[in-house]
Amino acid sequence: MYHHRRMSLTLRSKRLKLAPYDIADSDIAIELFTDPRVLRHAGRVMEVQDILDNMHVRTRRGGNGCIGVWCISVAATGEKLGTVALLPMPIEDNETDWDLVVPGEMPDADIEIGYFIKASAWGNGYATEACQRLLRFAFEESPLREVVATFDDDNRASRSVLIKAGFVDRGRRRCYGTEGTDFRITRDQWLRLRDSTLPL
Repeated sequence: MYHHRRMSLTLRSKRLKLAPYDIADSDIAIELFTDPRVLRHAGRVMEVQDILDNMHVRTRRGGNGCIGVWCISVAATGEKLGTVALLPMPIEDNETDWDLVVPGEMPDADIEIGYFIKASAWGNGYATEACQRLLRFAFEESPLREVVATFDDDNRASRSVLIKAGFVDRGRRRCYGTEGTDFRITRDQWLRLRDSTLPL
């Protein structure tokens, strides 16, 4: 259940550490957002200076810290792998409205999970593990009752990640200024999934 206490925003899973995105994570941001392979299904390659200029916005947090971006790293080595986020999903715009990410306030919007993993770390299950850990945080420690997701129709890897994390395909929806896939998971669905997969 959701407890009104000082929650830890640094999350750990079997292999990973998820820490709130920081200005010091501009190194992984540059690696991700200048790589056309990473952005093939999500946006366009950015200039390094634009990435640096945007870090103060991308590190904003809302909802007592539970809305925002986390940096994914290997717990054992500290190697940065990418980012995972819970952010308000844009409907008519084609990118996140960062004005909705306000300290102490939950955005009045569907909250979307999204991630970017650097190309050299693909194929290791890191995206699935990071999404599963962030959903656990969302439904055990934050007031969120539902998390949504969308992806390009031909992005089979993202479809697979979301299904492994427990998302349900709900068809189509309006998002990012177009019609897109509509994947969702509710707290109740997640709790049932969690309780059915706990080791005896």
